Amino acid sequence: MIAAILVVVGMAAVFGLLLGYAAIRFKVEGNPLAQKIDAILPQTQCGQCGFVGCHPYAEAMAKGEADINRCPPGGEAVIKALAELLGVEAKPLDADSGEHTDMPLVAIIDENTCIGCTLCIQACPVDAIVGAAKHMHTIIASECTGCKLCLPPCPVDCIAMVPIKIEPTNWKWPYPVFNLKVTP
Repeated sequence: MIAAILVVVGMAAVFGLLLGYAAIRFKVEGNPLAQKIDAILPQTQCGQCGFVGCHPYAEAMAKGEADINRCPPGGEAVIKALAELLGVEAKPLDADSGEHTDMPLVAIIDENTCIGCTLCIQACPVDAIVGAAKHMHTIIASECTGCKLCLPPCPVDCIAMVPIKIEPTNWKWPYPVFNLKVTP
């Protein structure tokens, strides 16, 4: 019995060392420009830019495949910071991507109207909606990024976007964006 335990512990140690070595030896470096761009983006993962999240959008911008003006949550401040980093001229926000709001929004669900269809849960990119099929759903306000992706699939229009007042107890990136400074 003790011999078997020692063999398993020894194998675990050897495999751990091999995995640690492989992680160091075969590490794949990312694109440093894409990492700088990603650091500027608001990380809402809302998909309004046409990409599944901020990192794929940053990689596309680094490759020159996407424009700098497709991030509604970031608005003008992010566009200016990206233009400064990439050495291009700032452009107005692309209207096809959505509208920027100066006041952050959070979704709320009218729990008396909710039918528990789970369509909003499937649409939420940050898992800020909880509930079960055929039961009422609710929003975890601290996780909601205000992307509005839960609105279109709701068949009973029980979801509303409401502005939240910024206070020291609920402030989080990306709101408000003050004097973004980018160092290349």
